[in-house]
Parts: sequence; C-alpha cells; structure tokens
Amino acid sequence: MTIQTLNYQDGDTTLEALIAFPETSEPAPLVLIAPAWAGRDQFACQKAEAIAKLGYIGFALDMYGNAKVGKSNAENSELMSPFMHDRKLLRQRITAALNTAKNLQQADTKKIAAMGFCFGGLCALDLARSGADILGVVSFHGLLSAPQNLPNEKIRAKILALHGFDDPMGPPQQVLAFANEMTNSKVDWQIHAYGNTQHAFTNPQAHDEKLGLIYDKLADSRSWQAMKNFFVEIF
Repeated sequence: MTIQTLNYQDGDTTLEALIAFPETSEPAPLVLIAPAWAGRDQFACQKAEAIAKLGYIGFALDMYGNAKVGKSNAENSELMSPFMHDRKLLRQRITAALNTAKNLQQADTKKIAAMGFCFGGLCALDLARSGADILGVVSFHGLLSAPQNLPNEKIRAKILALHGFDDPMGPPQQVLAFANEMTNSKVDWQIHAYGNTQHAFTNPQAHDEKLGLIYDKLADSRSWQAMKNFFVEIF
C-alpha cells in the first residue's frame, strides 16, 4: 500500500490527514476514519492501513488541527469538549474532511463511507445526520446522543452501531433513544450490542477501569467482521 499525509483546511485551521491507498490502479471506495478523543493517533492511522488492506482507501482525518494528539485523559477531554458543546462546529470539521477526501484522484466518489471510534463514532454519526451523500457509517463504541438545536437533515447513509452493552458512556437508555431516532428518521440501521463489554473495546491501549475503558478481544474481532460485512454490502 501507499501511505501519505495531506494537509487541508477548515477555515483558518490547518488539518492533517493520513491516507492509506490500496494496491490497485482502479478507483477504490473511500472510508473516512474519525479518531477517538485523543486525536489522530497511531491507533487511527493503523485503522487506515487496515482499511487499505481490505481494498479501500483509508482516510484518517484530523479533528483538532496539525494532527494534535492528547497526552492524557484530561487533555483528551479538553480537546474534545469544544466539539461536544458545539455540534455545528463538529459537523463543519468532519465535513471539511469529506470534501477534501472527495477530491482524491484515486477515490471512487460514488462509494464513500465513514467510521469512527468513541468520540469519532459520534463524529461519523453526525456526518450522516448532516445529510451527507455517503453510503454508510460505522460507529465503534461511539457516543450516540443526537445534537440539539440543529436542523434534522435527511440521513442518506445506512447506519451500523457496534456497542458494548455495559458501556458507561452509552447506557441502554441512550442506545434505545438512538434506535428511536434512527427509526423515526426512517434510516436503514443496525445496532450490534456485545454482552459484558464496556467502552473502547477495540483499543488495547485505552485501558482504564475507572472510566470503563476495557479492551475485549472477542468484541474487537466480532465488530471488525461486522464492519467488513457492512462494507461489502454497501460497496
């Protein structure tokens, strides 16, 4: 595969994506990867490479600018907070990534999806909520709450949420509210709930029992397989 970085803009903010291209001369489906609250870290970049191995373009986007990565949970929370309080800003930032990725010569722009982890799951879901013309969104242990005070655009994407049933950041009542939101929006949606599984189940480095961040090898494997099946369906 070929790996490169690409600078792009959201207003005055310079962002840096990492892009992994598969070994093909044909236009390939494009998958945006929204990182967790730490920013565009090694985990997100590894996922871009894993996506390229599946034959798709993996576009690990940057939410914070200059590929900034938090060094502690407190710093991660500080970086994420402005976007959680201003979902319009969040939508604008991830849309900038989509618009940039659409201009990649190697991309099949009729076959675009987005995926994200934790905070990145919320980012990917909010891209779908913006009415973006993409085929699908996958949220891995994502934050599921709908934005307030934003217009309800028609969701065009199919939705797959991969969720730990014991996730303290997304308890069952939030999952039910999300399911009702998707149903009321007449979306083609799925939720896969993994029993005895908490938050951040795909990331071995995110371990923090007090916050409910616990890696689960089986849920990690099951969710990745579900994602692969989903991409085969939509692409």
